[in-house]
Amino acid sequence: MSSPKDPQHPQGGYGPGDPGDTPVLAAGCVLWRRSATGGSLEVCLVHRPKYDDWSHPKGKLKRGEDALAGALREVVEETGYTAVPGAELLTLRYRAQGRPKEVRYWAAEAGAGGFVPNLEVDRVLWLPPASARARLTQPRDRDLVDALMESLRSA
Repeated sequence: MSSPKDPQHPQGGYGPGDPGDTPVLAAGCVLWRRSATGGSLEVCLVHRPKYDDWSHPKGKLKRGEDALAGALREVVEETGYTAVPGAELLTLRYRAQGRPKEVRYWAAEAGAGGFVPNLEVDRVLWLPPASARARLTQPRDRDLVDALMESLRSA
């Protein structure tokens, strides 16, 4: 039997109960850069052939790994770019393959590097924010583009 979501949990996650309700912890970034021509903002999306979807770079944390360190590791692994972290954005909570999942996201400006296709990610796109929102497969990921824009306005 699944336990209900526990509003008293400090992270707003799932409380004690069925071990199957222990959330999978993950982290990622909304990676951005300024276009070399014109300086307009571009957001990086990754295409995962396993799921045939477009999303932000993210992945499961290794045991004991700090969430921000994991987010930056995933950016390098999936996009080939280093990243300079900015504001923490949202934590998305949803079920994936029958288990609860919590993904913490940060804004991150792209640094040095370049994409090389790999087994996990076969394509990346750098798009204006509105186009990135439209291309994202999961509607929940669109809120992250909005959160990025708000964080950059506030900076």
